[in-house]
Amino acid sequence: MRIESRLAQIGSQADPKTGAVNYPIYHSTAFRHPKLGESTGFDYARTKSPTRAILEDAIADLENGDAGFACSSGMAALQTIFALFSQGDHLIVSLDLYGGTYRLLEKTMSRFGVTSSYVNTNNIEEMEKLITSNTKAILIETPTNPLMMVTDIEKVSTWAKSKNLLTIVDNTLLSPYFQRPIELGADIIIHSASKYLGGHNDVIAGLIVTIGEELSEKMFELHNSIGAVLGPQDCWLLMRGMKTLALRMERHQENATKIAEYLLEHPMVEEVFYPALPSHPSHEVQNRQSSGNTGIFSFKMKDARTIEPILRHIQIIAFAESLGGVESLMTYPSVQTHADIPKEIREKIGVDDRLLRYSVGIEHVEDLITDLSQAFEKAKVEVEGE
Repeated sequence: MRIESRLAQIGSQADPKTGAVNYPIYHSTAFRHPKLGESTGFDYARTKSPTRAILEDAIADLENGDAGFACSSGMAALQTIFALFSQGDHLIVSLDLYGGTYRLLEKTMSRFGVTSSYVNTNNIEEMEKLITSNTKAILIETPTNPLMMVTDIEKVSTWAKSKNLLTIVDNTLLSPYFQRPIELGADIIIHSASKYLGGHNDVIAGLIVTIGEELSEKMFELHNSIGAVLGPQDCWLLMRGMKTLALRMERHQENATKIAEYLLEHPMVEEVFYPALPSHPSHEVQNRQSSGNTGIFSFKMKDARTIEPILRHIQIIAFAESLGGVESLMTYPSVQTHADIPKEIREKIGVDDRLLRYSVGIEHVEDLITDLSQAFEKAKVEVEGE
């Protein structure tokens, strides 16, 4: 069955007793045992619950993995994965990284003796130099947030296996509709499911997918032990959103490509970071390992003074954090999503005070371009009048 059909059919045939097309929300925390030594498969909801099980099976199937795990947020999913590691362990991590992931690694995991080195994960030679006897895994964002750097997953996964390293891929920005890292050699996939999978800015969730029996069993133990599991109501909301993922991703991609092309020619814009553009340095890699492009990109203004009035004057587009929803959102990474990354590190990789990140929604593309155009024009007038 093709992925569009698998998405639309999530949970629709999982309740044969009633024939419910929408799988029910089971709020029960405890489940009766038929008798001593027997179980229905559900004992306590932290360990396993019916509604969550449908979601977890669905994401494992969509990513072609062996097991899925639904967590209370994307950060909870990351913490659950990081619990695989012990004091003294070392990780290699994408240089251009979501600020929340950097914060978790540097302010929390470092206190437990887990260290991280940040590098362009396409540079095998540089990663070779970083490996120590305690290096256990490589964590890749691809495309990265916010600079849209693309890593060749197959190349890096092959290298990681030769070094006995786990490959962890954050697949949030493309979703399994456009990219399936396990098919390219990854061991663990993580999603901030609040983004494209949920798609409606109404649920906070994280998902993990693993391949291999041993790794899946370890993750099950950690998921149960840490207990940052997703509640049944949020599981249901997430599944509802995932049913329309194929339709939404196609529209996000279509709108984002047209707007990125518009901005590329705009006299007030210096640079656009979007892998769908032929000018992007990893355009070929992106096309080879993915079947489409995300709906988010970043662009750099020529004059930092235009940032504040642009954010004040956009009307359809909301000045708000997050991404991946049906509504268009614009974010200022240096003071919002990436504020926890030290300024010198941010600016070294290009996350400076001229960069804006745009999560393109599913509104009519001409309305979005008109909104950008009027905001840019008003910003220009204000700056020239100073």
